[in-house]
Amino acid sequence: MRILIIHERYRQRGGEDAVFDTESALLEERGCVVERLVADNDHIDETRGGLALAANAVWSTDGRGRVRRKVQEFRPDIVHIHNWFPLFSPAIHGAIRAEGVPVVQTLHNFRLMCLNGLFLRDGQPCEDCLGSPLAWRGVLRRCYRDDTKASAAVAAMNCWHHLAGTWRRNVDLFLVGSDFARRRFVAAGLPAERIALKPNTVCDPGAEAASWRRPRRGAVFLGRLSPEKGIADLIRAWRDMGHRLTIVGDGPLAAALRAEASSEVDFAGWQDPARVSSILSEAALLCLPSRCYEQWPLVVAEAAAHGLPILASDLGALESLVEEDVTGKRVTPGDVDAWRDAARTLLDSPALLAAMGQNARQVYACRYSPQVVTDLLLGHYARLRASPP
Repeated sequence: MRILIIHERYRQRGGEDAVFDTESALLEERGCVVERLVADNDHIDETRGGLALAANAVWSTDGRGRVRRKVQEFRPDIVHIHNWFPLFSPAIHGAIRAEGVPVVQTLHNFRLMCLNGLFLRDGQPCEDCLGSPLAWRGVLRRCYRDDTKASAAVAAMNCWHHLAGTWRRNVDLFLVGSDFARRRFVAAGLPAERIALKPNTVCDPGAEAASWRRPRRGAVFLGRLSPEKGIADLIRAWRDMGHRLTIVGDGPLAAALRAEASSEVDFAGWQDPARVSSILSEAALLCLPSRCYEQWPLVVAEAAAHGLPILASDLGALESLVEEDVTGKRVTPGDVDAWRDAARTLLDSPALLAAMGQNARQVYACRYSPQVVTDLLLGHYARLRASPP
């Protein structure tokens, strides 16, 4: 099978970039001929301003032409799109459709319904623009880049492609990570029969990395240090815990968090994958205190692969991804006292953590392993090839 995979990388590598890299490599391992077409946000000219960048996202002639030429040259059986914002734009979907090739779109975030893609405003979940193609409330509140004109341009992008039928006419299959996300996209007008579930995967670190036969201590946070991740709530909760917390990652809140953190918190910064795996294999608990709706955070698969239970916000997809008292526990986001009590109770209960960790490892093997996820993805491709557009 010949597969063209399209993705626009972020300036700071995140989960979407990792999913693109991992899935591309796994498909090649299974004998697929994979061609990658990549744009890089590092090449964005900031002097153009937020309005110009957002306007380009409505319709990029350059992006459309680049994709069409690649499709004509490579002649894929399937085109799978990850991120197209803002350099490629949804203009590429119609270009692919014109060549008669099935289109798969992974929806990594909620940008089609929310200008900032997070369903988050002032630190709280917000669905005010869900079901409203124009998203005028998001424009008034400057939800994209805190810029009214840029927000208007992104709202125009969503409204234009909703009215033009871009998603209904030019995408054969949408992939999302959870029923929670699927319900939101259906509410926004995407065809329910064309939305399928596909979890993310990470490489198996091996049984020893997931073992609880050796002591595992402390908690870990892995991710970007930014407001939507709820990391400030976790730092405020982590006082007089009697257990250490390791923060792996960087971001705009790093300096402020270091200044506020207690002596029980260690900041490791960004680490290479081998070191991250080592940290996860030594920890007893992963904390995921997100304040935004997570679509399908890659760290869920990473924790499960390492036999690591999760203490997560009871919000968004995490409501189903973290099974209460089986693979972890869920806590009200932003409730610092509840987070402190839940984390301390779990870390004081090593036998319970070990049982949850073993359950998480079983979930990884059954649902999130590379073989299971790649089989699922290839199955979606095969069904599309059997019924071409």
